[in-house]
Amino acid sequence: MRRRSIRRSISIVPAAGLIALGLALPSVAAAQSALPRPSELPPAGGPGSAPPRPATPQTRPSQTPAAQTPAAQAPAAQAQPARPPAPAQAGPPGAGPPGAGQPAPARPYKPVTITAPTPVTDPSFEAFRKQLGEAAGHKDRAALARLVAPSFFWLAAQGDKADRKKPAIDNLAAAIELDAVDGGGWELLASAAGDATLQPLPQRKGVQCAPAAPVFDDKAFEQLLRSSRTEVFEWAYPARGSVAVRASAAADAPVTETLTGILVRVLPEPDQPPPAGAPAAGAPGSTDGPGSPGSPGGPGGGAMPPLRVVTPAGKTGFVAADAVLPLIFEQLCYVKDAGGWKIAGYLGGE
Repeated sequence: MRRRSIRRSISIVPAAGLIALGLALPSVAAAQSALPRPSELPPAGGPGSAPPRPATPQTRPSQTPAAQTPAAQAPAAQAQPARPPAPAQAGPPGAGPPGAGQPAPARPYKPVTITAPTPVTDPSFEAFRKQLGEAAGHKDRAALARLVAPSFFWLAAQGDKADRKKPAIDNLAAAIELDAVDGGGWELLASAAGDATLQPLPQRKGVQCAPAAPVFDDKAFEQLLRSSRTEVFEWAYPARGSVAVRASAAADAPVTETLTGILVRVLPEPDQPPPAGAPAAGAPGSTDGPGSPGSPGGPGGGAMPPLRVVTPAGKTGFVAADAVLPLIFEQLCYVKDAGGWKIAGYLGGE
């Protein structure tokens, strides 16, 4: 499933949602009420390889897997048991959602390393994702209905919103806004079909959700938020292992630094027009649109404006919008039974 773009994650404050971050940090509770809806997703298609990341049980050194719902969270770390994030509620002073105040100025910070999720190699899951992709590509509601488990759940900030009086497909449609005129729900499914990562949902036996979140030291991240005076929304990580930071928003600007395997601070700021050298949407060389991998090049990759980031040294620069992934995003969940894989639920929404 394509995560909501990092730009959306740090600058849009519409509906409430769940957090794919298994950390009980002060800002997490507030963050749960600031996720965008499926209709606000960017075009489907992940950066670089197949969709950013579905979740599978992840192993973590002495770190806490990032990902889960208010009612559940990723498995605990070997050395540090993970604490389930609180349900959507007001956080302590200073832990408001994006846009609640001016972002902290750029300053040096201690890097927090991350381990990216590993794609699942189960042939049956690959076959299921192919079916899901075909249903999404043809906007075939009947075919999609056959892939949804009868017990489909929809865990939002206020609990399970699935209407048990309605068919499972109707609950899925409501959760991801499948009937939205912009086709955002279908794009979300198309992107999910390309995501081969999974991570278990502990409180629901056999259920695994995607995209999977990266693994990192929760205490180190908590300290990072305090020392940098930032919010969870302001942090992302490289979509392809490393990310090139350029001196300006121009697509051909010189690379000043390359960040690898660490959390990266993204400065919240209003969207900007595409930088010089960036192809327009739909134009030759454009990387936006369903199934597109995005540009691994300069900040101008694709039609989306670049993001301004802060490096560990405290310097600012620009990266391609699809070069980093947010820590907060919605998840689609699956379950495997005797009949194969099915869409078991959705984590996110109001």
